[in-house]
Amino acid sequence: MKILTVVGARPQFIKASMLSKAIQSEGKMEEILVHTGQHYDANMSTIFFNQLKLPKPDYYLGIGSGSHGEQTANMLAKLESIMISMEPDIVLVYGDTNSTLAGSLAAAKLHIPIAHVESGLRSYNKEMPEEINRIVTDHLSSWLFCPSQTAMTNLKKEGITSGVYQTGDIMFDAVLFFKNQALKQSTLRNDLTLKKNNYYLATIHRAENTDQVERLTAILTGLQQLDKTVVLPLHPRTKQKIEQYKLTDLITHTQIKTIEPVNYFDMLAVASDAKAILTDSGGLQKEAYMLQVPCVTLREETEWIETLETGWNQLVGADTQQIVKSMKDLSIPTNSPLLYGDGKTSSLIHNLLLQTYNKNH
Repeated sequence: MKILTVVGARPQFIKASMLSKAIQSEGKMEEILVHTGQHYDANMSTIFFNQLKLPKPDYYLGIGSGSHGEQTANMLAKLESIMISMEPDIVLVYGDTNSTLAGSLAAAKLHIPIAHVESGLRSYNKEMPEEINRIVTDHLSSWLFCPSQTAMTNLKKEGITSGVYQTGDIMFDAVLFFKNQALKQSTLRNDLTLKKNNYYLATIHRAENTDQVERLTAILTGLQQLDKTVVLPLHPRTKQKIEQYKLTDLITHTQIKTIEPVNYFDMLAVASDAKAILTDSGGLQKEAYMLQVPCVTLREETEWIETLETGWNQLVGADTQQIVKSMKDLSIPTNSPLLYGDGKTSSLIHNLLLQTYNKNH
C-alpha cells in the first residue's frame, strides 16, 4: 500500500513526523513524502525536518510565495505529475494550507482517494483562505480524521458522515513526544534571560491582522502596554507589513522582544514556560491548551471552541483595551479535560487507513 503525503508548512511537518514514525515502525505501508516548499525559508524547513527526524522529502517542489491562485496552481501542476508517475493508493494531506488544497484537488481529478488529517474544523469565516481550503478538502476526502467532537459535528451539519473518524489531535502526540526533549535542548529562554511565568509569548501572522494597518497597530499597542515582557517571533509577512506601515517604533518598545522565527523545539519550550500566549494562530491556541498555558486569541472567532468553553482561551480580536484587560484579569482554570485524544492519534490513523483500505480492496 502506497501513500503519498503532501506537506508544505511547518505545522504540517510536525504532524507528518508523528504519522511517518507510525508508518515506519509498522512497515506495512510505503510513504512518498512531497514538500511543496510553501514555507520557503529553506533553512527553517531543514531545521524542522532534522529536529523532528522526518524523512528527507522524496520530492521538493520549491514553490515559494505568490498569490493564492499562483501558488496553488503551481503546486497543482507539479503534484499531478508526481501522482501520475508514482500511482499512490492514497493521498494524505494535513490541515488547511494551499498545499492541502492543491494535494486534494490533484488527487481528486486523478480519482485517488484522499485522507485528511485535522478534518472538520470551521471558523465560519469565509474571508479566511484557510476556511475555503478546509471545506473543499473535507468534501473531497474519503477519510476524514477529526481532532475533536466539535469537528465531527461540523461535518455532520454539512452532510458528511461517511469515512469520518474522531481520532484526537495528532499535535497532541507531538507535544507529548517532544516536550521534554525541547525543554532540555532549547537555549532560547536562557539566551533571552526569560524566567518561567514571567513573560508572555505572542505571534501574529494572519492576513486579517497583518493586512489591515488599524488592526496591526491596535494589537502591537496592546502588547506594549502589558505588565511583562512580550516575546514576539516575527513572521516574515508581519515584519514586511510593519515596515510598510511604518510601525517599527511599536516593536522597538522596551516591553517587546522581537526575535526571528524559531524552530519547533524553541517554540515548544518558550510556549511551555510562558505566563500566557497571545496569538492569531490556530495551532498555537491548541498547543497552549495542551501545555496548560492560558491563551488569548487575537481574532473574532476560533476553530477551537472547546478551548473557549473550558476557559483556557478567550477571544479579544484586535482591541487594544481588551488585550490589556485580558492579561490583568488572567486566571488559570483548574480543569483541563483530554479534549484532543490520548496522544496516540498517529497510531490510530495508521491502523484505520490500513484496515479500511484493505477491506475495500
